[in-house]
Amino acid sequence: MEAIRFKLILVILVVELISFNGIGCGNTFEHVEKKSNNSKTSALKSILSEDGDIIDCIDILKQPAFSHPALKNHTIQMKPNYDPKKKITETTQWTRKEDIERNLVTSQVWQRKGITCPKGTIPVRRVQKLKKPLKNRNGRKNPSPASYQVMQSNDTVSLMLANHSTAVLIAEGYSYTAGKCDIVVWNPNVETDDEYSTSHVSLRNGPLHTYEQIESGWAVNPSVYGDHQTRLFAYWTADSSKKTGCFDHTCPGFVQTNRKIALGAAIHPISKPNGLPYKISIYIYKDFITNNWWLQYGDNINIGYWPPELFKILWYQANLVQWGGEVYSTRVGPVHPHTATAMGSGQYSDPTGHWITSGQITRMRVQENGHELKFPEYVFAYSEEYDCYDQIYLSDYLEDPEFYYGGPGRSWKCP
Repeated sequence: MEAIRFKLILVILVVELISFNGIGCGNTFEHVEKKSNNSKTSALKSILSEDGDIIDCIDILKQPAFSHPALKNHTIQMKPNYDPKKKITETTQWTRKEDIERNLVTSQVWQRKGITCPKGTIPVRRVQKLKKPLKNRNGRKNPSPASYQVMQSNDTVSLMLANHSTAVLIAEGYSYTAGKCDIVVWNPNVETDDEYSTSHVSLRNGPLHTYEQIESGWAVNPSVYGDHQTRLFAYWTADSSKKTGCFDHTCPGFVQTNRKIALGAAIHPISKPNGLPYKISIYIYKDFITNNWWLQYGDNINIGYWPPELFKILWYQANLVQWGGEVYSTRVGPVHPHTATAMGSGQYSDPTGHWITSGQITRMRVQENGHELKFPEYVFAYSEEYDCYDQIYLSDYLEDPEFYYGGPGRSWKCP
């Protein structure tokens, strides 16, 4: 009798242990309280992605954003006051059959089992504890020292922010209230875990070393995400990343309203050489009634917004829109050997082949001094280390301009 009782107790304990800790790929476990993104939140539901990520579904009114001192009395805006698609003119509509076929839709790895967060919650990727803790500045970009590096090539001299190398297309000269584009998604090599590579669209205002910025695209950033996967990100700063701002929800700031897209989650599928060019569509635009800066993904999904209370100058408008790639490393510029962290696909710009092999951004759009979404009046392409990360801007004889960029970093051209 005692043996039977012991076996029964043992079975009950095992069942309880499994129900508490049992997490299978694509399965869920509910009512689990965990520390997520440095804030104690009660997850109403948690989802284990097949890539190892844990997505916590938290109450939309208890999300990390509302821990920001400026947002304590903030009233959440569940949707924009206007549909940005209605403001699109004929020149911005995507009607060419070949382009529609090329804009292959991407999703996120955690969604592949068809599981989403319930209504009234938002998905927040749980920040994993790194095996080797890095100086990730609580999810912020590493700021540039208060100095420049002088870059000289032949008879040209330019100024470059220390530790940052970019190949970008820039629009400036107007007041901007929106920026949009399609970005081909790659998985570039990032040589060390304290470096990163991003491809993005960003809006900025302010002096170079104290600028305010909002940005979104894809990134490979081990110091924030703990691995080398390509992930969707959103970023903001109010002081050029010195003390404010962060990626995704790693600090209070970005207010999320959508329950189906997780910032910081891995993107699937990824473009491959001689394969299909998978893209993401990113659209950042201002709501003129609330002054919130909305982030839209995939042409129709409003993820959430950056409230104007986070900023001073960006409360009103941006004075620069930028598309392209960025590499962060202490081994860029006049440093040898150069980092082998790649930009874009890791290949130099190549718009000539049948297949897209380099970084590519298309459908660049802005709002200049008004509501019309259009290609900017004036743009210029710029690369700080052309032998390491180059760019090609094509506009002649094209219905819609295209921007190609990228490179491997350290190579025979970039020792």
